[in-house]
Amino acid sequence: MSEKKSFVLRLNAKTYEALEKWAADEFRSVNGQLEFIIDKSLKDAKRYKKQDNQETNNLKTD
Repeated sequence: MSEKKSFVLRLNAKTYEALEKWAADEFRSVNGQLEFIIDKSLKDAKRYKKQDNQETNNLKTD
């Protein structure tokens, strides 16, 4: 599995609350929801290399 990086993200309270509700609706943590949103956006924009894309697909099945 690929190494994960951590970083600080500051959001306003309304944005965080909306994200928290969205994550709960999909049975994910807020962090998991953010990863899902970012991964999907990168795939849709074709910003992943083939190898990166395969690693992400493997994460979905684990």
